[in-house]
Amino acid sequence: MRPSAGVEDVSAARPVALLLPGQGSQHLRMAAGLMTAEPVFAGAMDEALTTLTDLGGPGTGLREDWLGTSDPAVMDHITRSQPLLFAVDYALGRLVLSWGVRPVALLGHSIGEVAAAVLSGVFTLRDAAAMVHDRVARLADAPPGGMVAVAATCDEVAPFLTDGVVVGAVNAVRQTVLAGLDGPLGSVTAALAGAGFVLQRVPASTAFHSPVLAPAMSGAGERIAALPVGEPGIPVMSGYTARFLTAAEAKDPAFWARQPVAPVLFWPALDALLAQGHLVLVEAGPGQGLSQLARRHPAVRSGGSAIVSLLPARPGTAEDDVAAVRAAAEPLRQLAPPPATRAV
Repeated sequence: MRPSAGVEDVSAARPVALLLPGQGSQHLRMAAGLMTAEPVFAGAMDEALTTLTDLGGPGTGLREDWLGTSDPAVMDHITRSQPLLFAVDYALGRLVLSWGVRPVALLGHSIGEVAAAVLSGVFTLRDAAAMVHDRVARLADAPPGGMVAVAATCDEVAPFLTDGVVVGAVNAVRQTVLAGLDGPLGSVTAALAGAGFVLQRVPASTAFHSPVLAPAMSGAGERIAALPVGEPGIPVMSGYTARFLTAAEAKDPAFWARQPVAPVLFWPALDALLAQGHLVLVEAGPGQGLSQLARRHPAVRSGGSAIVSLLPARPGTAEDDVAAVRAAAEPLRQLAPPPATRAV
């Protein structure tokens, strides 16, 4: 039987790694169809939303907007996109773990790395939610900006960068994301378009992963320093260093505080992860953006590594969400280690 959309053949036993997406993957009612069909997801999502809402401020009305708004601009705003992506990534990760799957690594993109830190045991859900809440509150009033994906290498876009526009993410060999304030970013992207480059706006109204956010994040490290931190129980391949998160980095408040300002090195991190050996890469988040990027990697193109996406590539119905998750669950459960047997 041919695998369902988003589910490749994973019959060959390989370790599993989770990919947790970030800004740009959000959409209206993302993963909401699972609330009545998947109790583990629903419980984890309720826990995350309650924790975020109890903090007040940006968390107020979060659940209502997730389930009820019909305005994409609301979902793309930092006060909704960031906490909801964190919550959905976390809840989907919990769902995969409930199937008995034991990931050998976690790789998060942007806010997805914070969800990875919770799943790994670096932070408790409550403490990570407090960090996300503080981050969102600081950045909510940042100057209007955005991000644009360019089908080009970093070297190709470098001559066009000016007026504070920077490389905000390296998503693939030929997908570079630029970040900056609206005016300068518009001028740079117009010049790139005029030169024949293909561009796509990332759904964001904030210049994530850009130095223009540094003033807003000043002092965030002191708040993070008050949070208790554990060592990663599941290895976290950091999208900011392209290597496995060390215990020292996990305990360094500055490491987490600079994430909204620092560029995301997703492709180098993915390359480092797949250099460890062939894997089944499971995208545990809305859409299939990271899956599409990973399919460009030679380890995946050769068939050595495979991709499984938990949710549909595009927004759809509740039934679409449920069908996608259940199609993914069947082969992934077969990769779970057998239950330990106790001596009689």
